[in-house]
Amino acid sequence: MRSRRWVAPEFGGPEVLQLVEEDLAQPTAGQVLVTVRAAGMNPADYKGFAPGPGKDASVLPKTVGFEVAGVVEALGPETELASGGGAVGDAVLAFRIYDGYASRVLIPAADVFAKPDALDFPAAANLLLAATTAAEMLHVTGVAEGDTIVLHGASGAVGVSVLQQARELGVRVLGTAGERNAAVVRRYGGVPVVYGDGLEGRLRAEAPDGVAAALDAVGTDEAVDVSLALVPDRQRIVSIAAFGRVEAEGYRVIGGTMPDSARFRDAARSRLIDLAARGRLEVPVAQTFPLSEAPRALDLLAGGHPGGKLALLPQADDL
Repeated sequence: MRSRRWVAPEFGGPEVLQLVEEDLAQPTAGQVLVTVRAAGMNPADYKGFAPGPGKDASVLPKTVGFEVAGVVEALGPETELASGGGAVGDAVLAFRIYDGYASRVLIPAADVFAKPDALDFPAAANLLLAATTAAEMLHVTGVAEGDTIVLHGASGAVGVSVLQQARELGVRVLGTAGERNAAVVRRYGGVPVVYGDGLEGRLRAEAPDGVAAALDAVGTDEAVDVSLALVPDRQRIVSIAAFGRVEAEGYRVIGGTMPDSARFRDAARSRLIDLAARGRLEVPVAQTFPLSEAPRALDLLAGGHPGGKLALLPQADDL
């Protein structure tokens, strides 16, 4: 069984990626072979092979991609999907995997779930990394019904998922964003607040009784400074990007490679898929690319303003 797969043979930018062909074995017990219809794309993809201090060359060549959606091609003996059942031809999504930029993937059944009909393949392939991150941010800060919170980076992928999940909880979100993205924040239930000089004052004006928590999805000094000024309890400030100041300032950080984060995110997958199935959790997709154009898509993603999620479509190379 042949598969095309992107790998990084060295650390660098998207230009170091190589598209290789390899044989995949038939699935054994507890495994599923999935024909990939869409591979989700996230900043963590290119950060995994980016150069930098402390990089361990023993992980090279490094595969890329944490989530996919596709169709079951084969199941191992006596194997069920994580969502139960499963048969050849079923539409599925998978997360957390490590080689999603591929035409086929052989993965543990524990990471494969039935795809909600409410999501097409590109949206389903982009659901869970952002959604589980958002869910954990709300969880660790103890956000509850009736709270008002600040969300930095509200128009990004994680931010949009936070907005929707907070709406389910009955939480009011003041979402910082650029002027051109205010409509996105408003569409998903947030109150848009333009970032830049005077941000703290604008947020205080929107929440004269104070805010319960601050969630940072951008990692800028402005986001950290304003969060610290608005939220007295630093355990109710969480960032997924501002790691450099955490020791000095005492707020929380989370990340998919942290054991507690990984456990929470794995446990949250079924609940979030159910939300999507009921039409309560959308995934805006801005653009799709053939699998062969992964480096170009990564360049767009790294530019920081793709306008929504991106996906790679292996079958587009065959058209």
